[in-house]
Amino acid sequence: MIKVVTSEERHTSDRGWIHSEFSFSFADYDDPSNAHFGCLLAHNDNTLMPQEGFKRHPHHDLEIVSYVISGTLKHTDSMGTEQLLEPGTVQVMSAGTGVEHSETNPSEEEPVRFLQMWFLPSQRMLKPSYTHRRVEGKDHLNRLCPIVSGQGGEASEGALPISQDVTCYLSQLESGKKLMYPQHEDRRTHLFLISGHIGIVCSDGSFNLKPGDAARIRKSCDLQITATGSEPAEFVLVDLP
Repeated sequence: MIKVVTSEERHTSDRGWIHSEFSFSFADYDDPSNAHFGCLLAHNDNTLMPQEGFKRHPHHDLEIVSYVISGTLKHTDSMGTEQLLEPGTVQVMSAGTGVEHSETNPSEEEPVRFLQMWFLPSQRMLKPSYTHRRVEGKDHLNRLCPIVSGQGGEASEGALPISQDVTCYLSQLESGKKLMYPQHEDRRTHLFLISGHIGIVCSDGSFNLKPGDAARIRKSCDLQITATGSEPAEFVLVDLP
């Protein structure tokens, strides 16, 4: 079964200092029928204006994954972390027993766009932790590059650890190139298109995605993903229980 959620179907939140597109219920968007997809609780596409951001605030028992698309994001937290995250950088913060953090845009001129995903952890009351990595262009060109994984083994090679049985992949697919993704019967797949255009072929048929569109897939056959536009297509694919 595949459900395509178009960019227009997301909830738009524009507070002036931040523009967000929520794929699931979040903040002022409350829709009980769209609260989560498996252990994925939030998928937010955020754009922070210059010199703006989220002031320090608390979290607990969450696995928070962020990916910087453009601009620079500054992260600070109560564990003593202070990090400037450039485009192509992924960060994972395990809130565990409790942590405070801030995410701000240090630039005086340029907005910063970043994706943020929230996952339920595999167990509660874990020790908080933080890690990050920069994904180089060659790492995810025309392939699914694991960037975050709690599965261990081959799938997690080079990926940041997360306290949940999920793997997040990043890919930039050149025009006309194809990828196959073998989905397992008992797993879910969440695919979000950042830029470009792709076509998906699975047992339910053929689907075309444009920037901001997402596909939520369950109990499907192998997925064939093709970049259909004249420009490369960048997307995030999440394998989860």
